[in-house]
Parts: sequence; C-alpha cells; structure tokens
Amino acid sequence: MKPLTQKVAVVAGGTRGAGRGIARMLGEAGATVYVTGRSVRGKQATPGRPETIEE
Repeated sequence: MKPLTQKVAVVAGGTRGAGRGIARMLGEAGATVYVTGRSVRGKQATPGRPETIEE
C-alpha cells in the first residue's frame, strides 16, 4: 500500500472483523483514521486491545 500521510479515512463498521482490519491497515500506512461502529459492548475487550488508536 502506498503511504497515506496527510490523508484522512473514515471506516464505518470498524470495531470488528474486516472493518477493523481495514482501519488498522490504513493507520499503519500513515492515514488519520476515524472509526465508527454500533456494537454494544457485551463483554470485556480482548486483553491488550486498545480502546483508542493513537499515533
């Protein structure tokens, strides 16, 4: 993937599954990523999984 620095991406449905993978890859490529999702937390997050993604 080409560098995406100074680019902004919005990923709907990015809290799990393919959307989460896409959001992570965009972030790793340098994009600023805004993630939305509507899953209600029914259980505790996976250990070590951040609740927010930071630079």
